[in-house]
Amino acid sequence: MAGIAASTSTRNSSPTDYIVASCKATRYPALCIECLSGYASAIRQNEQHLVQTALSVSQSRAQSAAAFVVKMIQVRGIKPRERQAVKDCIENMGDSVDRLSQSVKELGHMGRAVGQDFIWHMSNVQTWVSAALTDQNTCLDGFAGSIMDGNIKVAIRRRVVNVAQVTSNALALVNQFAARHRAAAPTEKP
Repeated sequence: MAGIAASTSTRNSSPTDYIVASCKATRYPALCIECLSGYASAIRQNEQHLVQTALSVSQSRAQSAAAFVVKMIQVRGIKPRERQAVKDCIENMGDSVDRLSQSVKELGHMGRAVGQDFIWHMSNVQTWVSAALTDQNTCLDGFAGSIMDGNIKVAIRRRVVNVAQVTSNALALVNQFAARHRAAAPTEKP
């Protein structure tokens, strides 16, 4: 109920105020605001545009992090165990990018879907974004333990943690959007 109140109370305020209010539903609100404020004029206090933008930002950051991880395989002096963790992370981040890309496309294709069509599209998006977040965390798991401590771990961790936080925020906004529209949708009788 608080999310609906926040949404409706921001209708008469600026697009940036709308983003600030929407980002309160996320785990990392300051990062959410930082990532989305530059797109305020495109979001225009439209929840679907907000979610689409959050997913696009997450996808872009995931692509950048994935490209960075690929470069880490070429670092001189990389230990065999680090090399394997980097290879696994490359695969995980590639999967994450693919899932976020699917989500962006799915949300773009749903248009003004309602009822069961909306639920189906949003369920796909929720599943893929959640899986992308799992992929990002699995990448980080490969560097667990003190034996993996070093510059490669620090550099990859810094980038992938940021991507995971941005993706977590996008998932929170997706879930809020889905819940609000499911609650507002008329129930269909068989």
